[in-house]
Amino acid sequence: MTRVVVTDHAFGGVEEEAAVAERFGAEFSVHACRTEEQTIQAVTGADVAFVNFAPVTDAVLAAMAPGATVIRYGIGYDNVDVAAAEARGVSVATVPDYGSDTVADHTVALLLTLLRKIPAYDRRIRETGWCAPRDLGSLPGFADTTVGLVGLGRIGLAVHRRLAAFGFRVLAHDPYAEPADGPTLTDLDTLLHESHAVSLHAPLTPRTRHLLDAAAFSRMREGAVVVNTSRGGLVDHDALAGAVRAGRVAAAALDVFDPEPLAADSPLRDLPQILFTPHAAFYSDSSLAALQRLAAEEAERALAGKPLRCPVTGGGSR
Repeated sequence: MTRVVVTDHAFGGVEEEAAVAERFGAEFSVHACRTEEQTIQAVTGADVAFVNFAPVTDAVLAAMAPGATVIRYGIGYDNVDVAAAEARGVSVATVPDYGSDTVADHTVALLLTLLRKIPAYDRRIRETGWCAPRDLGSLPGFADTTVGLVGLGRIGLAVHRRLAAFGFRVLAHDPYAEPADGPTLTDLDTLLHESHAVSLHAPLTPRTRHLLDAAAFSRMREGAVVVNTSRGGLVDHDALAGAVRAGRVAAAALDVFDPEPLAADSPLRDLPQILFTPHAAFYSDSSLAALQRLAAEEAERALAGKPLRCPVTGGGSR
C-alpha cells in the first residue's frame, strides 16, 4: 500500500497533506521525529515523506520505498543527505518560494530595531530609570547607513526592496549574482569593512559554514550589527560572542542557531546585546498556508509520477 508520512512539523494541522494521501488511497501518519532512529521508524516503507527538521540521513533514506520522494518544508535542505538520496534513487524537493516576503519582513524588522538601538535604549531605561538619546553614542540616519547583504537570492532581493524605501546604501556579496538594478555587488571583505549592518541570506554549504568567524569579525566596521535569518551554521557562535564582548560588534539579532535550539550553555545567552527569535522569520498565517499547500502539491506530483516542480540534486541548488 502507498504510504505518506509527515516526520515532523510546526503547524496547527496537516489537512493539505492528509488530503493528498486520501486522494491516492495512501496510508497517512504524522510523527514528531527528532532523532535518526525515530525518523527511520517513521519513514520505513514510505513513498513520500514530508520533512521539517528531522535528520534525513543515508540510513533514513535506505528505509524508504524504492523511488520515494522527500519533500522538505522550506527553502534549505541541510538536514537532508541529498547525495545519498540521489545514489539511492530517492527524489528530494523543497519549497523555495512560499514565504520570501515574510522572511524579508522579519529581517528588516530586526535590522531597523538594532540600527535604531531600540533594545539598548529599553535596557538602559529599565536599568537606570531614564537616559538621554546621546547616552548610547552615535546614531547615524538611515541615509548615512550602509547595509551589507551576504546572499542575493529571493530573500536577499526582497530585503533590498524594503531597505531601498528607507534610503539605505546597500551592498551585496553573492558569487552567483549578476550586475543589475539593485544593490551594489562587491567582494566580501569590502562589504564587511564598509557596512554598518550585515545581514546573512546565503545557503549553508561546506564553503559557507562559519562564514562569519573570528577573522571575518576582525575585518568588520567597528560597532556594526549582524542579523542572521538564514542558517545558524553561517556564524561561529563563539567568535560572535568574542566580537560582542570586544565591542567589535555592537549588537546582533539571531533567528537561527547551530545547534538548534540554542544550547543552554551557549555564551550568547549571557550577552544582552544579542536579540533572539525562535526560528520564526518564516512564520505568518499566509506563509504557512502557502508552504503546506505547495508541499502538498509537490507530493501529488510525486505520487502521480509527474516531474517535481522544485527538485534538488546532489550538486545542490540556490
